[in-house]
Amino acid sequence: MPSGLGDFDPTPNNLEAFWMPFTWNRGFKKDPMLLAEAQDMHYTTTEGKKVLDGTAGLWCCNAGHGRRKIVEAVQATVAKLDYAPSFQVSHPLPFELASRMTNMLSGDYDHVFFCNSGSEAVDSALKIALAYHRVRGDAARTRLIGRERGYHGTGFGGISVGGIVKNRMFWGPLINGVDHLPHTFNLEKQAYSKGQPEWGAHLADELERIVTLHDASTIAAVIVEPVAGSTGVLLPPKGYLKRLREICDKHGILLIFDEVITGFGRLGSSFATEHFDVQPDLITCAKGLTNGTIPMGGVICRKGIYDAFMDWADNTGNTIELFHGYTYTAHPVAAAAALATLDVYKEEGLFERAAELAPYWEDAVHGLKGTRHVIDLRNIGLIAGIELESRPGKPGARAYEAFRKAFDAGVMIRTTGDIIALSPPLIIEKSHIDQIFETIRTILTDLD
Repeated sequence: MPSGLGDFDPTPNNLEAFWMPFTWNRGFKKDPMLLAEAQDMHYTTTEGKKVLDGTAGLWCCNAGHGRRKIVEAVQATVAKLDYAPSFQVSHPLPFELASRMTNMLSGDYDHVFFCNSGSEAVDSALKIALAYHRVRGDAARTRLIGRERGYHGTGFGGISVGGIVKNRMFWGPLINGVDHLPHTFNLEKQAYSKGQPEWGAHLADELERIVTLHDASTIAAVIVEPVAGSTGVLLPPKGYLKRLREICDKHGILLIFDEVITGFGRLGSSFATEHFDVQPDLITCAKGLTNGTIPMGGVICRKGIYDAFMDWADNTGNTIELFHGYTYTAHPVAAAAALATLDVYKEEGLFERAAELAPYWEDAVHGLKGTRHVIDLRNIGLIAGIELESRPGKPGARAYEAFRKAFDAGVMIRTTGDIIALSPPLIIEKSHIDQIFETIRTILTDLD
């Protein structure tokens, strides 16, 4: 049992009550992997073993673990202002945070709506997009366009525009009026590309086909991940995102970038919008916003979105411009964690560090070419996808076994299907990169 305030039992004797998300619960509870501590690049298990974090938690701990400045900001804020609502009243922190976020982005972004996760950020962005057209007198624009193999969280809006089969198959018909672009991956034409593949920009023109099918006057928004992460690191072909932007501009359709993964330095710039030089109308973010310390998400809005709501509403004070929000929108402790996180990124130059390490990372990724079971390698920034040949009739089994063996060998990786996905904290050293890929090479060489 816990021995005191702030303590917890590192070796619980009953694992049954917790229903774990996205997990083979039966298998885990027979052979659990429990983490008790985290510092910088490493976790420590309940048995005291160090595990190198090759995934930044779940793509979120971009500045590494246990960062003192963030911890102290959380401690000080929870002692001073444990909670404050943002309905009709608020507190200073989210105003400062929103200003800093819009200023860190190039382009004309001027407002941020806060929520609690990437899933909520996506649902908020979709609602803002639908309402934007309505307040402008264009209420017929209700259709949403996602993409096959897209991941946009687990809310009903996110799984409707998302395109990962098992995220959709259990939940019925989902939201009506959604269509999907084809995904951009072709193993035959793109295998072993370093960075963005040359082939595939033409796939953006599928949006013109969808516009022809439904008519542009019915389409509110297109949402894509600039780099599709959770589906296995699928990179945009060169010119693809620019072409999507051109088509959306042509037809008056809002473009949403889901940057829950790519935001806050993952590609070596603040956001993927800067890396690819394409400005969407709305950007969703979460994960790296608070370095994973406290749940928080946001929707960053391009100039004109917020203004449309202000122009629509009357000025008597009787009109709520956006009838949407959450109990924990702009939670003071989360906002404090985010502000401290932005300080750490800036003071330590972590976005620039990621850009400097990217070539070494790329060489390490593609150094696995020819390793047993590997059929493709993909990289951009400090992200990698290692695709394995599946065992006949057992998709995902080989990668999952590699995941377990890597953990036992002291390296945390992540798998989706038969793809190993890597996204380390931006504080990673070259020696850590060497350790990650040497461990993977050894495991795959010995794996059936």
